[in-house]
Amino acid sequence: MSDIKKYIEENKDRFLNELFDLIRIPSISSISDHKEDMVRAAEYWKKTILAAGADYAEVSPTKGNPIVYGEKIIDPSLPTVIVYAHYDVMPVDPLDLWKQDDPFEPVIKDGKIWARGADDDKGQGFMHAKAFEYLVKTNQLKCNVKFMIEGEEEIGSPNMGEWCEQNKDRLKGDVILVSDTGMIAADVPSITVGLRGLTYLQVEVTGPNRDLHSGLFGGAVANPINILSNMISSLIDENGRITVPGFYDDVLESSAEEREALNKAPFSEDDYKKAINVEALHGEAGYTTIERTGIRP
Repeated sequence: MSDIKKYIEENKDRFLNELFDLIRIPSISSISDHKEDMVRAAEYWKKTILAAGADYAEVSPTKGNPIVYGEKIIDPSLPTVIVYAHYDVMPVDPLDLWKQDDPFEPVIKDGKIWARGADDDKGQGFMHAKAFEYLVKTNQLKCNVKFMIEGEEEIGSPNMGEWCEQNKDRLKGDVILVSDTGMIAADVPSITVGLRGLTYLQVEVTGPNRDLHSGLFGGAVANPINILSNMISSLIDENGRITVPGFYDDVLESSAEEREALNKAPFSEDDYKKAINVEALHGEAGYTTIERTGIRP
């Protein structure tokens, strides 16, 4: 442990400067005007992976933003770790809520880096790259390492599935390492073993051909916003369960042992409510808050 701490201390300024240069690239995937920035960020990642010790790296095109792939194979018979990260970030609006002039110009305050992408996900991804660098430079790497850095995570990864299918042979590995999830606390080691997905639906309710006067039509013609509100409220019953037929058919039920283990994690409902300024919590009956946010839809 002393060796790695020494390496970090000796290279701290370089690490920060390299990370800051990556953060300064406004790689906002949801805004088409930043298309060139997406390519710049991908190229920067390619350079970073090669400098860290990868034998090969490329910026691989997709129908959208490119995916950066890199690898170091020291022995095909050894286990292979695939490191996943993303270089795209969310928009920065509203700018007036930022406590710094430029969201893409990193500021160190109270021992933390403040900037768009510093936490999600350029900082974590860079941490893996530098850990890899340390292992390579000190001849301590005991496994094969592959990198897959995408640029569309913040918009749902629309092209990653096809790219993975096209590259499944070289993406063979034993474990995928992702640091784009949550931590219980800075001093509590946390490993996320599963994530919930998202489903987006767009429902359009069509009403009268013009705005109607409530004195003449109220109570006789349905208001589209009321109909839509009723539709949304009917999706969940009084026990917090989703009412869509067949919705739970593919939902994995955790065992009693798994639920018990999950609830051993340090957690305070009072602190949780205080942090988000609510007086009460809500969710599916029969499950704790940790279970509702971790193993239930």
